[in-house]
Amino acid sequence: MPTRIIALAFLMFCALLAGCGGKDDPQAALEAAVQQLQDNLVAKKNSAVLDQLHPQFAAQGEFDREWAQRTMLLLFMRHKNVEVLALSKVSAINDTYREKGHTEAQVALIGAESLIPDSARHFIVEMEWWLEGDEWKLARLSWQ
Repeated sequence: MPTRIIALAFLMFCALLAGCGGKDDPQAALEAAVQQLQDNLVAKKNSAVLDQLHPQFAAQGEFDREWAQRTMLLLFMRHKNVEVLALSKVSAINDTYREKGHTEAQVALIGAESLIPDSARHFIVEMEWWLEGDEWKLARLSWQ
């Protein structure tokens, strides 16, 4: 159960990394995709989040898209309020393979049933995004 909550929190964290940008700048496009992910997670739009996951999505090398879908449903049912705070982050487009982007971040996950948090944890998250056509898709997710 904690693994599921952590993984979804990392998906939510991806959303906190964003800024605005245009399609001509790969970095800006990556940041815009991350912002869209945040918007979809905050709005609890599970299907829109799944649309942003690459068909070959894998978390921790063993969990797939179906797992992500089940985890989101479970987390949203268990916690009325979930906050993911980006403590620091570094994002970059791969110099050799321009169709891949990477993000490493430190995040804090805070969960609550009401207004008062009842849990908080700190993680280091690594994400790999793959460019599909003109859209960035989250392909790999790992954490410590």
